Amino acid sequence: MASRLVQIGVFGAPHGVRGELRVKSFTADPQALAHYRPLTDEAGARRFEVASARLIKDDMLVVRLKDVGDRDAAAALTGVGLFVPREALPPAEDEDEFYYADLVGLRAETVDGARLGQIIAVTNFGADDLLEIRLDRGRRTVYLPFTKAVAPLVDIAGGRVVVQPPEGALDEPTPEGR
Repeated sequence: MASRLVQIGVFGAPHGVRGELRVKSFTADPQALAHYRPLTDEAGARRFEVASARLIKDDMLVVRLKDVGDRDAAAALTGVGLFVPREALPPAEDEDEFYYADLVGLRAETVDGARLGQIIAVTNFGADDLLEIRLDRGRRTVYLPFTKAVAPLVDIAGGRVVVQPPEGALDEPTPEGR
């Protein structure tokens, strides 16, 4: 089975004229991004080797890549995501810490053990993280807040996330609500 790739950053705009790029890092320590191997694009087709990296603020780095020597080559990478194999990431540090990639594919079930469906994504549209669940019944998807109150148990080893959906969250949409 092919390794799952996890996005750990994204190339931004070129920085200067010598081929450096801004990179938004999604790692806990932004500078750790430069030490992961192999760094690839989403398809795993292109590999990137960081020659140097420096933090410019918060989660933003300026990196120099081997084989990228000018602004045009750097500009061609703008918007390209940086991915690593899931197994290249360190283990979670505590029991309430998860890699979102590990949640995708888990079954969602209620606190009384009834199966709801499968988690197909963890997203954030600007406020809080949301579990996107494809319901077994009706094959539609719903979003539930990824909070301790709504998802009191994450059991990765058991392949499940126990959820307590807020009232009305699983109701069928009405024709007017579509």
